[in-house]
Amino acid sequence: MHILSSIPSPDIQFFDLGPIRVHIYALCILLGIILATWITDVRLTRRGAARGSVLDIILWAVPLGIIGARFYHVFTHSGDYFYESADLLRVFYIWEGGNAIFGSLLGGAVGAWIGCKQTGIRFWSFADALAPAMLVAQAAGRLGNYFNHELFGVPTTLPWGLEIEATNAAFPAGLPEGTLFHPMFLYEIIWNLVGVIIIVALEKKVYLRWGKAFGVYLIWYGIGRSIFETYRLDPSDTFLTIRTNVWAALAAILIGLLIILIQNRRHPGRELSVYVDGAPTVKLEG
Repeated sequence: MHILSSIPSPDIQFFDLGPIRVHIYALCILLGIILATWITDVRLTRRGAARGSVLDIILWAVPLGIIGARFYHVFTHSGDYFYESADLLRVFYIWEGGNAIFGSLLGGAVGAWIGCKQTGIRFWSFADALAPAMLVAQAAGRLGNYFNHELFGVPTTLPWGLEIEATNAAFPAGLPEGTLFHPMFLYEIIWNLVGVIIIVALEKKVYLRWGKAFGVYLIWYGIGRSIFETYRLDPSDTFLTIRTNVWAALAAILIGLLIILIQNRRHPGRELSVYVDGAPTVKLEG
């Protein structure tokens, strides 16, 4: 019987279709967007929105989310992009990896707000429908990190340690070749998928509308990220010796708590429609 002794890194990061080079990381991001769109559409439709209306929102949310994700990463890893003789065009090379979820939340929120304004759907109704879908999309994105040989943590001797080639730019100097590392991408995938189960289960027990489901998402993701971030080896800007992503994760937790507390006070009743004008198009779920 074969016993797992380590997790090998994939031998393939891209493949060519004629003159076009397709990066698996990009395919994972695309898969996440597709899954999130489908899940959100199903959830929003069940709550009274016209089927497919989510497409009008993501046309704004996805591009601004990608832009926000990339630029947040660049400016929290400035040493990788802004130094003497650096190729500044690498700032736009998203296929190399490096897209920060906190940046995508900021950019995507702006895009979603614009899209919701145009469709007449309440921003918080959309956010609640999106909450578990975001975690699914993030899990798919983390799989892309695996194919890019990135997002690994401190060395470990655990049987699920990740194999990373010594030529990897993030491989710590002084460690022997063959050192195994914590597979942080895998930990986050598991954490995110567990979060999906928790949000869906809570919705059956507690009335999570008016942004409260999204608040739970921010708290859950923030807790996980604040822990996992401390194990990562890739360089990142710091503030008061703490990685900027840890500060962002703590901010996410705080914002999630504030959303739940404020919305509980402002909206103690049920959400009668996902539309601002109060006109549902289909029967609302019970």
